[in-house]
Amino acid sequence: MILRYVKGTLHFGLRITPSTNFNISAFSDADWAGCPDTSQSISGYAIFFGDNLVSWTSKKQSTISRSSAESEYEALALTAAEVIWLLNILQDLQIQSPNRPTLLCDNTNAIFMAHNPVAQKRSRHIDIDIHFVRELVCNGVLKI
Repeated sequence: MILRYVKGTLHFGLRITPSTNFNISAFSDADWAGCPDTSQSISGYAIFFGDNLVSWTSKKQSTISRSSAESEYEALALTAAEVIWLLNILQDLQIQSPNRPTLLCDNTNAIFMAHNPVAQKRSRHIDIDIHFVRELVCNGVLKI
């Protein structure tokens, strides 16, 4: 069955085109409590280097989020970690991006948490390991 699927989709693929645009743009999203069996959220991202899609994923979050903002913020953290990894690869290849990477998210509360270094009462429950997004934004590494 898998081989039949692979054989039937051989014409699908990603096109990588030459580009002089070396900007990194990342799109992050989450589906709060999207799994009907476990109530876990689904995170996803798409990262572009110039006009070319270079990294993407969609996967279930490891913990159950207590709010849509927490779910979106965790997706931001997943995306930010991938962007930092991509920046390190580009640095090893001696390719310099002219601008800070742009990370886009559709949740205003998650964006607020990324910009605000003060923990709010409502966001204290969010794991410290995903607050590194806030540090990246405050240090000027990422633009959200």
